[in-house]
Amino acid sequence: MRAARLIKLVLLLQSRPSMTGTELARQLEVSERTIARDVLALSEAGVPVYADRGRTGGYRLVGGYRTRLTGLGRTEAEALFLSGVPSALREMGLADAASAARLKVSAALLPELRDASASAARRFHLDAPGWWREGDPPPLLPAVADAVWDDRPVTARYRRRDTEVERELEPYGLILKGGVWYVAARAGGQFRVYRVDRFTAVAAGADRFERDEAFDLPAFWEERAAEFARSILRDRVGLRLTPEGARRLPHVTDGAAAADALAAAPDPDPLGRVTVALAVESLEVAYEQLLGLGPEAEVLDPPELRERFAEAARRMAGLYR
Repeated sequence: MRAARLIKLVLLLQSRPSMTGTELARQLEVSERTIARDVLALSEAGVPVYADRGRTGGYRLVGGYRTRLTGLGRTEAEALFLSGVPSALREMGLADAASAARLKVSAALLPELRDASASAARRFHLDAPGWWREGDPPPLLPAVADAVWDDRPVTARYRRRDTEVERELEPYGLILKGGVWYVAARAGGQFRVYRVDRFTAVAAGADRFERDEAFDLPAFWEERAAEFARSILRDRVGLRLTPEGARRLPHVTDGAAAADALAAAPDPDPLGRVTVALAVESLEVAYEQLLGLGPEAEVLDPPELRERFAEAARRMAGLYR
């Protein structure tokens, strides 16, 4: 455990000019006293760690010291090469930089681990776009990606319904979801999400904006995605489900809505059927989704949807007479 922490400490100092004891303690999840002992141990082992004293001081490596990646095992090396998604890097215009980085990492690995890149590529491939979706990236994605990497504000024109609006944005991060690129950006003091394929013009500013270091992109996206999923569930349908219908419900409709409906359901009737109130996007969408359950689900309400299912059942019975 301590050996792994010492290696991580050296790698952290390699990545930055200097780090305070507080910063290192937070990154490594230990006390500042432990950091001081670790630095002493590294110095005794010949790693040139220098401590700057004073209020603005910290720890740094001297003499351009660099460690080779000789501590990586095969599983770690293969996982490292899986950390980048080639298609996403290519769409952001970073394929050449990623290729150079992989070459440098490969050169630093032990000889017996240098096939890790090919080994990982043979075993894993991510096809990000959904089925029947064009795979062409948004033309302005590289410009947006450059602004994200450089922390540069952008003036962007954005299609919203039948009009175009202009926005001053501070782009914080990119998200690839189901083949669609989104950018999380701060506008007017609030964080919002924009589809990159709806940008019609992007002009980056000359100065950098100051990032809010408390911003957590994965947590932000998870929260917004959940809000969006809830916001489109505007109607409600009453269902009576067989045990098989209850098992299959999350597979034909929104998984979270199905879970909520089943959790709130009363005890099953003597035949094992449960009655649920299911949140749905619309009655039209509910009709298309719930048809997949066939006789495992009975629509109870609203009456117009129940009658539509009854008519579908009559037509189906007529086909199989």
